[in-house]
Amino acid sequence: MKGGGIENPVFEPPSPGLSRQRQASPAGAGAGVAEAEAEEGSCGWGRCAPKALQLCNNPEGYLAAYSLLAIFQGIVVNGLINISISTIEKRYELNSSLTGLISASYDIAFCVLSLFVSFFGERGHKPRWLAFSAFMLGLGSLIFSLPHFSSGKYHYGAKLEDTCQIPGTSSANFTCSASTKSSLPNYLYVFILGQLLLGVGGTPLYTLGTAFIDDSVPKHKSSLYIGIGYAMSLLGPAIGYVLGGQLLNVYIDIQIPERQDTTYTKMDQDDPRWLGAWWIAFLACFFAIWLLIIPFSCFPKHLPGTAKIQAEKISETHNDGSEALVETKNIGKSFKDFPMALLILLKNPVLMSLIIASSSEALVATGFATFLPKFIENQFGKTSSFSATLGGLVLIPAAALGQIISGILVSKCKMDCKSIIKFMIGTCSVALLLNTVFLFAKCGNEPFAGVSETYNGTGMLYNLTAPCNANCRCLRSMYYPVCGRDEVQYFSPCFAGCTSHLFNNMKKMYHNCSCIGKPKRENGSEDFLYEAVPGKCPTQCKFLPLFLTFFFFAVVFTFMAVTPTTVAILRCVPDKQRSFALGVQSVFLRLLGTIPGPILFGVAIDNSCTLWDVNECKTKGACWVYDNERMAYLLMGISAACKIITIIFVVTAVCLYKPPPASAALSQKDSEMVSAIHT
Repeated sequence: MKGGGIENPVFEPPSPGLSRQRQASPAGAGAGVAEAEAEEGSCGWGRCAPKALQLCNNPEGYLAAYSLLAIFQGIVVNGLINISISTIEKRYELNSSLTGLISASYDIAFCVLSLFVSFFGERGHKPRWLAFSAFMLGLGSLIFSLPHFSSGKYHYGAKLEDTCQIPGTSSANFTCSASTKSSLPNYLYVFILGQLLLGVGGTPLYTLGTAFIDDSVPKHKSSLYIGIGYAMSLLGPAIGYVLGGQLLNVYIDIQIPERQDTTYTKMDQDDPRWLGAWWIAFLACFFAIWLLIIPFSCFPKHLPGTAKIQAEKISETHNDGSEALVETKNIGKSFKDFPMALLILLKNPVLMSLIIASSSEALVATGFATFLPKFIENQFGKTSSFSATLGGLVLIPAAALGQIISGILVSKCKMDCKSIIKFMIGTCSVALLLNTVFLFAKCGNEPFAGVSETYNGTGMLYNLTAPCNANCRCLRSMYYPVCGRDEVQYFSPCFAGCTSHLFNNMKKMYHNCSCIGKPKRENGSEDFLYEAVPGKCPTQCKFLPLFLTFFFFAVVFTFMAVTPTTVAILRCVPDKQRSFALGVQSVFLRLLGTIPGPILFGVAIDNSCTLWDVNECKTKGACWVYDNERMAYLLMGISAACKIITIIFVVTAVCLYKPPPASAALSQKDSEMVSAIHT
């Protein structure tokens, strides 16, 4: 779930291995195996190789370290930053476009470096690249938390009244005025630097880290191992949201000041001025991630047994001559080979079809990861925190389940490359059908004074001001919805004309509300101890359980295609270009998927807005009220279009794929013979 979004590119079964030597003589294959064997070593640092560490010198030990790093990367990038962004906006006086730039900085760094890291790291010491990844992720987390320590204490200002302020009473100044120039927005550049460093750290993790797993395990186990690693990475955002959400209940400076001067009043978490301690989790992750540098720095270049495993793998490279070209010209050893290596991959029609298909899926996945809570909040009338919790409970378990199931199926059924791509067609088709839930599980809008209906026959639609509240000096920039006893929602207690409030059983209730009509129920107003209560009116729509059920399985089947996509990519390219192929995929995933996804979904949702925030300076801000049916149709349209594009390109990949000639693939008997020769 980022987006920025969901970081999981997709992964799966093994890639060819040393299969390219299939077209060489057994002696040539032996030379490659011997070279790999020479780079297998013990776990440690030079001559310091304690026996206890050798228990971890295997694929399982590496997978444990890889999973931990992926979890912490997800915690920071896809969890903490997303949940802290609104707090950072308020604390450092940033608008949404600037915080959007902060979010995009991670993907920018990833795109710029992905090709180079995957190209040069293919022949390098991959575990040490992962140690570098841990170093940069930890440093990025530290940099991201630094503004808190250099910006001073938070001064939260005077409390704004939410009730109708009769002329002559004391209240805050609501006139438009240019505020004093603040230096706080300059911290934008520190946040961008932190995100760029996080992007640098994330690049090796999902390219070289995944390829190293594929190097180290037998072909039929690769999908299972990669699937477990990617599923673990999905725990990161979940932990990040829970951890970050809990820490936002702690005051930003830990201790709430009693009074700062005569105009300041102590506040609690219900106060709109409240800011939580967003920085604590970033600092904790900095220490935790840097501890992971230790295990990655002690792994050898190849785990014991890697050479034998690669020698037994059978090539499934798309038969377009690229494998022979890479082998004969030994492409990939120097920087001058970079353009040729990139061109070989871009001319591979199967690879590019799979990349475009996965980018289309990533667009939908990141769009929903970003805006599913907003959709639930507006469609079904839930609070933002409850909607975020529901969204997380649906997206994260469903995505993890889909990846694990597909990893197991591909592994147990021992699917070849073509079978994997056909499997993807089936999962994408089922996901497309399940997405029709938007057509019948949508809800209409509840009555909203000044938006969908007038104030008891007075005032006009799309105008929050009416004769009953004209003298209240209400702020349109202060959205604090209340539900009246007439079952109509009002923008705020002020726009409902309420002049007083009291607490009953710790619950706030508003009275003397000039805009609220009589109760719609006939049992009399005596039963109502209030005229308005905080919050939106309860929705009459009962489709939420149905929507969550269908959407859960839609996500499961969507992510069941994600894992096989990586496997198919690893198998359809020359063995020496596997990491580079994942790097190319990462670039396209971001340029065509995770970057435009939230933007496209955001434009669609904004297009369904019926009431915008306009402050005293007539500046347009966020949207307060949406047309629910229009929103549902627009999101359904985007999702369906992307899934149709995915299916088209996956079908194209199946049709264009050419398996290598039978003579180019080593039989199991040949593999055993080669292994025996080198033994």
